[in-house]
Amino acid sequence: MLVERLSRIAQLGSSWVLYVLLALSVVSITSALERWFFFARRSDDIDALTARFSEELEGGNFGRAVDVLKGSRSLEAGIVLGALRWVHGGPRALSDALDAAMAKARVPLGRSSNLLGTLGNNAPFIGLLGTVIGIINAFHQLGDAGQNKGAMGNVMGGIAEALVATGVGLFVAIPAVVVYNLVQKKIADVETGVNVLGKLVSAFIESREHAGEPLPRVDPTESSSAAVASTPATEGA
Repeated sequence: MLVERLSRIAQLGSSWVLYVLLALSVVSITSALERWFFFARRSDDIDALTARFSEELEGGNFGRAVDVLKGSRSLEAGIVLGALRWVHGGPRALSDALDAAMAKARVPLGRSSNLLGTLGNNAPFIGLLGTVIGIINAFHQLGDAGQNKGAMGNVMGGIAEALVATGVGLFVAIPAVVVYNLVQKKIADVETGVNVLGKLVSAFIESREHAGEPLPRVDPTESSSAAVASTPATEGA
């Protein structure tokens, strides 16, 4: 009884699966474009940014180093800049602030990643479902056709149409997987850039502490190096 009911559902055809895959392809392309625009608007030459930032820190110009970050549209600069308000607390406070800022940034960075990963993993199975339904339907037509050669041609056409569903499923899945991997790589690159910039700031702080010099205090809302003030390294002693 159950098999008969499922067979009746299969006889409805696999066209609806193709429409589902078409809708999923639109969703996949839209998500991919959104991710591309997101990262493109926030991209910068990180190597050049790191070099300028390191140069200013080595020269003791912390205010100018902050301005270097403020002048960059990169995600890395924005994340590090938000954590610099804790620079007066020392390397450990800065490290915790960077970890918190990076954890918060992962939400917008990873937006649509789960969707793309899900599409990449499951679209082929949806296409395979359409193929299976189409072949079941074709076998039913084959049983009804008997020795009718004209009907046999329709059966073969139905099988070929059913196989299209698998191809469409792969067409949806492959780009989704590619974009998903690119997004994950970009997130890893951002984390690396944040880590490099953060290490440079930590090295600057430790050198100031070792020399007994005051640590800077940063107000990231200000737009110039005037936002950097000095706090004695022995504050509270």
